Amino acid sequence: MEKKIKLGIIGIGNMGTGHAKNILTGKCPEFALAAAADINPDRLAWAKESLSPDVTYFDDALKMLDSGLIEACMVCVPHYDHPKYAMECMKRGIHVMVEKPAGVYTKQVREMNEEAKKHPDVVFGMMFNQRTNCIYRKMRELVQSGKYGQLRRTNWIITNWYRPQCYYDSGNWRATWSGEGGGVLLNQCPHQLDLWQWICGMPVKVQSNMRFGQWHDIEVEDDVTTYVEYENGATGVFVTTTGDAHGTNRFEVQMDKARIIVEDDKLSLLEYDVTEPEWTRTNDKPFATMPAHEVEVETDGQNPQHVGVVNAWGGAILRGEPLVAGGEEGIRGLTLSNAMHLSAFLGKPVTLPFDEDLFYEELQKRVAASTRKPTGKQVYADTSSTYGGSK
Repeated sequence: MEKKIKLGIIGIGNMGTGHAKNILTGKCPEFALAAAADINPDRLAWAKESLSPDVTYFDDALKMLDSGLIEACMVCVPHYDHPKYAMECMKRGIHVMVEKPAGVYTKQVREMNEEAKKHPDVVFGMMFNQRTNCIYRKMRELVQSGKYGQLRRTNWIITNWYRPQCYYDSGNWRATWSGEGGGVLLNQCPHQLDLWQWICGMPVKVQSNMRFGQWHDIEVEDDVTTYVEYENGATGVFVTTTGDAHGTNRFEVQMDKARIIVEDDKLSLLEYDVTEPEWTRTNDKPFATMPAHEVEVETDGQNPQHVGVVNAWGGAILRGEPLVAGGEEGIRGLTLSNAMHLSAFLGKPVTLPFDEDLFYEELQKRVAASTRKPTGKQVYADTSSTYGGSK
């Protein structure tokens, strides 16, 4: 029988449960779920009855990490604790996969990445499952191929994250500065922020307008409009909210010689017959339309999502194969969301790299004033049908 990696999961809430079920149903055949930890005794009792009685359950994550029962661990706890438990795994030589986001603020994620450098034998991955989507993989290939010239404009409207008030009322840590560290940017959008920079690169300037509790009774942002500038002069806009009852997901990239769009799970490529700089220099008809033609884009059709990330992690542990996303890459998308928050906090543009100490100070002001509403029992939900599997 081939060796299976003995896996532990910290946090068996919505996402941790989803991962546990994938392991237990054989979707990740190189892993065996050996242990799970959660501080909620009711959740532990539920897991023992509903997931598997053969798994060893712990009421303390460090006890699980010290048990000798596991070789790899998935961190599926609230955002602030992602770096903390990842580093505890690294120090024990335990391979670690961290749920998004990498953390709440870049200072703590930078510390996590520095710790990872001390443990080169530990395979450190980030759960950026949207990178497995063939559509976005192909979009990245097109943008970075060099065939279509320079980036000119990026626009992503991602407003199909609708959440009703009961979602926010399902746990008193949700949508608070002290419990979650942010709103739609930290919970729902880490995948899009990661894909945005993965495909188009990092901007150099960020200006963001946010509404905090605009559409819900929450402390944090639920409506965001951000403008960015890139080093080559290209510009971009990122719009998101959890308040649109029926929203949109459209990602458009304009380049010198192409327009590339992802919308409704489809990738479209409009290829220009000449580059725009050449056309504008040589065309003599003031209202002429630049000649262009649609190109049918082929992909490999694969979109394995969370299972694909975990299986690639297993391949990296056992055979040194590539990860979908290395854990150290988590800081990039978080840099974008931190810069957006800092711009909104200060009411002015922010240049990258931004002042991480200033961001931390501004965040802590909001944490100090944060309040958690009393709630009944924590409510858990199946996230398998949600786009990107947000918590």
